[in-house]
Amino acid sequence: MDQPEVLTEVRGQIGCITLNRPKALNALSLGMVRALYAALRQWEHDPGVLAIAIRGSNREGPFGAFCAGGDIRFLYQAAREGDPRVEDFFTEEYILNHLTHHLTKPYIAFMDGIVMGGGMGISQGASLRIVTERTKMAMPETGIGLFPDVGGGHFLSRCPGRAGEWLALTGETVGAGDAVALCLADVVLPSQRLADLWEALCVQTFADGAAVQKWIASQAIAADADHTCDFAKIDHYFSLPDVPAIVAALEAADGEWERATAALLRQRSPLMLHVVLRQIRRARAMTLAEDLRMERDLVRHCFHLRPGQSETLEGIRALAVDKDRSPRWNPARIEDVDPQLVDAFFASPWPAALHPLAALA
Repeated sequence: MDQPEVLTEVRGQIGCITLNRPKALNALSLGMVRALYAALRQWEHDPGVLAIAIRGSNREGPFGAFCAGGDIRFLYQAAREGDPRVEDFFTEEYILNHLTHHLTKPYIAFMDGIVMGGGMGISQGASLRIVTERTKMAMPETGIGLFPDVGGGHFLSRCPGRAGEWLALTGETVGAGDAVALCLADVVLPSQRLADLWEALCVQTFADGAAVQKWIASQAIAADADHTCDFAKIDHYFSLPDVPAIVAALEAADGEWERATAALLRQRSPLMLHVVLRQIRRARAMTLAEDLRMERDLVRHCFHLRPGQSETLEGIRALAVDKDRSPRWNPARIEDVDPQLVDAFFASPWPAALHPLAALA
């Protein structure tokens, strides 16, 4: 029999979660979202559980890969067939994301290996975010004609300076040291110690949840050596007023980083770059709940605003279905995006009282 996609058990005083879809790099299915929500809700009210720990798995066993995002192949097929589970997936995923930020017990995320998209959504709300030398962290959604959702507006906009705009627009991948410097991780642990630490966590006796978190944090190592981001350059370019200005300035510069960054932006969906820049900047003044409601509006428009012309479906087609890596973006150039089309993404399709996430506070 196939094993469950999410393994949950209480070991000692710890609620243990293992994402168990390794062939798909633990990409989240609707069933996984529901299983995670149920486990977190149950353990939050269980006095015997002092803290909750979550990890991923790879083909050889635990750790090595955390979560590569949402199940984009499912979303592509379901959206093309008019399957209502597309709506369910995003609504329930965002409710789960909100819950992880508001748990009343320590929630410890072992963010080893790939941590992207939906994987960030279930880990950024953790009270202790652990990364390793193998961590590859990103919000690469503009490459598939989407935007950094799952609360991405909230946590990216709170990165230092304009790093949130840079990460959101480019989808660049960062390692452990940069993740800590960007306030997207708390501590670094060597990957070879994860298995022993996980086992020790489950057999020790702790006075309370705070003691659990303090003990794990005490095992950390310094992250400085792995810090590679040039924050001054990022702030200089990504503080510019709009996407055309950012790209024009990058293309006018002589540096290799500037040229590579401009070329990367030219590969992304022009329309979604404009949407994403506005998303991140708006989110700076929003609560998490307000941001998630905005993102729920945005994702509805990604699939339905222009019937037959979804940037998201085209991006997924090019990356994961036909795999030609040649998306036909519409419009094709950053300079040709109509501001009115961008405005339309930010008009909610629901009255406030009937919004799918109206209950989030």
